[in-house]
Amino acid sequence: MKYHPIDRNLFIQNRKNFMLQMKPSSLAVFNSNDIYPISADSTMPFEQHRDIFYLSGVDQEESILVLFPDAPKEKHREILFLKETNEHIAVWEGEKLTKEAALATSGIKTVYWLQDLEKIMFEIMTQCDTVYINTNEHYRANVETETREDRFTKWLKDKYPAHSVAKSNPILQRLRSVKDSIELDLMQKACDITEKGFRRVLNFVKPGVWEYEIEAEYMHEFLRNRSKKFAYTPIIASGNNANVLHYIENNQQCKAGELILMDVGAEYANYASDMTRTIPVSGRFTERQKAVYNAVNRVKNEATKMLVPGTLWGEYHVEVGKLMTSELLGLGLLDKADVQNEDPDWPAYKKYFMHGTSHHIGLDTHDYGILTEPMTANMVFTVEPGIYLPDEGFGIRLEDDVVIQETGEPFNLMRNIPIEADEIEELMNG
Repeated sequence: MKYHPIDRNLFIQNRKNFMLQMKPSSLAVFNSNDIYPISADSTMPFEQHRDIFYLSGVDQEESILVLFPDAPKEKHREILFLKETNEHIAVWEGEKLTKEAALATSGIKTVYWLQDLEKIMFEIMTQCDTVYINTNEHYRANVETETREDRFTKWLKDKYPAHSVAKSNPILQRLRSVKDSIELDLMQKACDITEKGFRRVLNFVKPGVWEYEIEAEYMHEFLRNRSKKFAYTPIIASGNNANVLHYIENNQQCKAGELILMDVGAEYANYASDMTRTIPVSGRFTERQKAVYNAVNRVKNEATKMLVPGTLWGEYHVEVGKLMTSELLGLGLLDKADVQNEDPDWPAYKKYFMHGTSHHIGLDTHDYGILTEPMTANMVFTVEPGIYLPDEGFGIRLEDDVVIQETGEPFNLMRNIPIEADEIEELMNG
């Protein structure tokens, strides 16, 4: 891993919080992700399953975490099963976690090698009534691949059919949506790395550069600062490409007079950042571009103020729609008749702003969080309004990541990333 060691107290506390929500006489199991094959002996880069990472800090393949708070043997209340390491593996693949390193990382004292899994599982399954399995119930999830977690769940239910089954996901959705101060520091670090990339790009962009060259500038800065990658596939969209919401080809040349919408973010220690900025290729906005830009920025600033404890996600989006409607009227993109005759299920503003304004962010870019429950302090949300004008050849979206506070306005993790149109112009022409 490129990131600095994380304080293991985060993972110790996360496990405590999870176990407090478990039923009596129950255990929970969490698996690492697979390393996915491409072809021949090629594989995709390993990405740890966020749940086992959240609960243990273990960031390697073939790892299993078992939580059994009512275990008769105290040493079996928290167990890690790891792939056995040795000198040969260290030479060929690099160092894997030893039992001592696993304790230092996770705070878990009981570490077995995977070869002991079935024997230990048999012992502890005879001592519990309920087993928590870990399914992906995120509202955007669309998983066609059978995961390591899925295979383990099948094996467990087949081998121990008499046990009651419970779900870990609702507990994790609530726990992971509220961030610990250590997590907020890690997310701040991801945002700070993103800032470095953005400032680099402001000095780089000029007419004639290619979108992929801009992507490369970000990646250079991210890697230099201990981020292993973009937190999600980057969008570098010049001109009309910005009106394709998930444009990821990044293969066009940026022309004078165009705008570039850049939706990018660095990851750090598996935590995501998610930034969008829209900048002029030539270093100056036209009058029209600036008017639309400032309208989007005003919506973002006003929407941000609504992210306070007690706010409901659905109602918040209705209110943001009213803000956007007002701005679109001011820009002459809507008239009063459009608004009076609008379909309540698809309001008039949706012609120009068709996506949501905010989503949870954390270990996943679209992080866990139950959208039907009120917002609470220390949840982190994006705020990302946009106006898309294919007929005018540009689209503008602006996005920051903000932390809900107990009182007052949210704390902006991207407060140091330039966003005002005048500042963008000044930096590009400095």
